[in-house]
Amino acid sequence: MPLQKNQLLTLRIERLSSDGSGVAHSADGEAVFVPNTAPGDEARIKIVKDCGRYAFGILDQLLTPSPDRVEVDCPAAGPCGGCSLRHLSYKAELQAKHENVTDAFRRIGGLDVPVLPTVPSPEVDRYRNKVQFPVGRDKNGQPCIGFYAGRTHRIVPCPDCKLQPGVLNEIGNALCAFFAAHGIQPYDEEGGKGLVRHIFLRRGAHSGQIMVCLVCTRAKLPHSEELVAQLREQFPAIATILLNVNAKNTNVILGSETHPLYGPGYLEDTLCGVPVRLGPLSFYQVNTLAAEQLYGIAAQYAQLTPDDLLLDLYCGMGTIGLSMVDHCRELVGVEIVPEAIESAKANAARMGDAIATKSRFFCADAGAAATRLAAEGLRPDVIVLDPPRKGCDEATLSAVVKMNPQRVVYVSCNPATAARDAKWLETQGYRTEKVQPVDLFPRTKHCECVIALSKGEIDSKKVRVEFSLEGMDTSGLQKGATYPEIKAHVLEKTGLKVSSLYISQVKQKCGLEVRENHHKAKSENTKQPQCSKEKEDAIVEALKHFQMI
Repeated sequence: MPLQKNQLLTLRIERLSSDGSGVAHSADGEAVFVPNTAPGDEARIKIVKDCGRYAFGILDQLLTPSPDRVEVDCPAAGPCGGCSLRHLSYKAELQAKHENVTDAFRRIGGLDVPVLPTVPSPEVDRYRNKVQFPVGRDKNGQPCIGFYAGRTHRIVPCPDCKLQPGVLNEIGNALCAFFAAHGIQPYDEEGGKGLVRHIFLRRGAHSGQIMVCLVCTRAKLPHSEELVAQLREQFPAIATILLNVNAKNTNVILGSETHPLYGPGYLEDTLCGVPVRLGPLSFYQVNTLAAEQLYGIAAQYAQLTPDDLLLDLYCGMGTIGLSMVDHCRELVGVEIVPEAIESAKANAARMGDAIATKSRFFCADAGAAATRLAAEGLRPDVIVLDPPRKGCDEATLSAVVKMNPQRVVYVSCNPATAARDAKWLETQGYRTEKVQPVDLFPRTKHCECVIALSKGEIDSKKVRVEFSLEGMDTSGLQKGATYPEIKAHVLEKTGLKVSSLYISQVKQKCGLEVRENHHKAKSENTKQPQCSKEKEDAIVEALKHFQMI
C-alpha cells in the first residue's frame, strides 16, 4: 500500500545512502530516505513525499538514539546542510563511506573487489584550505557571512564554520564589520543592487599564507586602502588581497576580471613536496593533509620504476604526477584548463631543471589528447586518471586501452562513476585489484577513492557491460543509450529518480521509437502515472546528452 504524505511511521534506520540520508523500510518493504538520522536510530518518521517504490521522510521524533549518534556542535549545521554527517561519530562516518563505496562497486560495477577500510582524514574539523562565503544581511540588517541553505539562495549566518580554519572565519567577520562601519552594501540578488557578493579565502596548509579575494559587482571598492592596512595589521599571514569583478546575474562565484589590492596575486604552498602557487581560479584539493595521503596511496598503486613513462590525464596543476616524478623516467600531463597547465609547467620549473626536463604538459581535452597520443604510438607504463565527478568518457577509456599500460591508477571523487569505468576496463583485459576509500571531506557525504587496475586476462564470453558513448565520434554508429544509462544520467545531474515508464513516455513525445508494449499498461483501462514537467525536462536533457534527439 502506497505511503501517504504526512503519514507517521515508527522505523529503524538501517544504513546511510550515498547522499548521507538514513535508509529505512516500511512494513511493505518500501525504502524511506530520512536526512539527519543515523544507522541504529529508532524514530518516528513523517512522510513528506511518496514516489512509489521509495519515499522521503523527515525526523518527527527520535525514540531510541543510535549508539553512533553524537551531539551536534554547530548551531548552523541543520539549516546550512553542509555538515550533513555532523550528528554521526567519526568512526561510524568512516564505516558508512566504506559501505557506500563497496555498494557502488558491487551494484554498479558488478565487481567483487577488495574495498579497504576508509583512510581517515588527519583533521576532522578545520581542514578546508578554501572558503567561499556569500555575503548577506542578518536579521538586524547588518552584513553577515554564512552559507546557502540547501536548494536555496537564502543565507544561513555562520560566523564560525567548523570545517574552516578559525583564522579564515575571523577574517570573514572582520570584513563584515568593516563593511558595516563604512556603509559598504552586500549584494542583493533579488534587487540586483549592492557591491560585495562573496568573500573568497585560501590558506596554505604548510606555508600558512592567506589570500583574501573580495568578489564585487564593480572594480572599485570604497576605502580599499584603509581596508588593506587594517587586514595586514590584524592578520600578518595575509600574503595578497584581490578584488574580483562579477557583475553578471549568475550562480558562478568568480568573474574573469581580478585586480590586486596588495601583494603578488597568489599564495605559495606545497603539496607532497611539490611547490604550488594558488590564485583565486586555481583548482586545488581543499584538504591538503588528506590529499597528501591520497596521492601517497596513488603512488604506491602506480609501482613506478626508473624506466617508466607516466601519463597523468586530468592532471590539473600537475600535483599528482609531479609528486611521483622522482620515481619515473618521464611524465606527460594533460589538462583542458589553460591556467592549470601553465601552473603545472611553473610548478615543474620550481622543482629544478632535472624535473622540468622530464616533465611535459599539454592543454587539451583528456579524451581527445589520449586518442591522439595513442594514435602517435605513445606507450606509457602507468596511467593516472583523476576525472571530474562524471568520470571518464568512452573515448578516453578506449585510448587508455589502446596505449596498453601495465597499470592504471584511477583517482575518483564519485564511487559510482569510478565503478562504472572500472567495469568497462575489466571487459578490455584489466583487473581491478583493490579500492581504497580516502576521506577528504569529513562530516560531509563525499568520499574519494583510489582504484588499482592491472593488465590481466578475461573471458569475453562471460562479460556483459553497458557504457555511455559520450565524447566518442559516433557519426557512423547508431546513437542511443539504455534506460539504466538515462536513469543514471538524470540522477547524477538533477538528483531526480525517474522510472522506465517516464522515459518511455518522453521518448514517445519526442518521436523516438519505443519497442511494442514496452512499459505500457497491461490493460487499456489501466490509468498510468504521468511524468511531471520537472522530470520530463530532465529526461529530455538526457536524450540530448546521448544524442538521441
